[in-house]
Amino acid sequence: MIRIITSSRPRDSCRELFKNLEIPPLYSQYIYSISIYVVKNKHLFHTNNQTHSIHTRHKTNLHPPTANLTKSQKAVHYSAIKTFNNLPHEITHLANDMLPFRNALKRFLLTNSFYNSKEYFN
Repeated sequence: MIRIITSSRPRDSCRELFKNLEIPPLYSQYIYSISIYVVKNKHLFHTNNQTHSIHTRHKTNLHPPTANLTKSQKAVHYSAIKTFNNLPHEITHLANDMLPFRNALKRFLLTNSFYNSKEYFN
């Protein structure tokens, strides 16, 4: 559909087309949704400094629960923590105020256009 809207050739990459139309790809939409879920449901998550008293550079990150099964690691709660912790530090600090957080997150996702988890976590 993006190629039809922009009258592009069938072999052209859609990455720049998504950026020009300001439409995030599917995986970027997933990152946006799951990050908003984390911010709206802060009471369901714990930070590393709430779990232990050691002062580390990742003390403000969300603490992932211990999960031995792959099924548990692919669940929404666990992947939400992993996804949120991978966001840039400048964006996660805005999580206390929803509107600036949403705007910064949208800008970040539109400029990067992530197509899959491998791209996002690298």
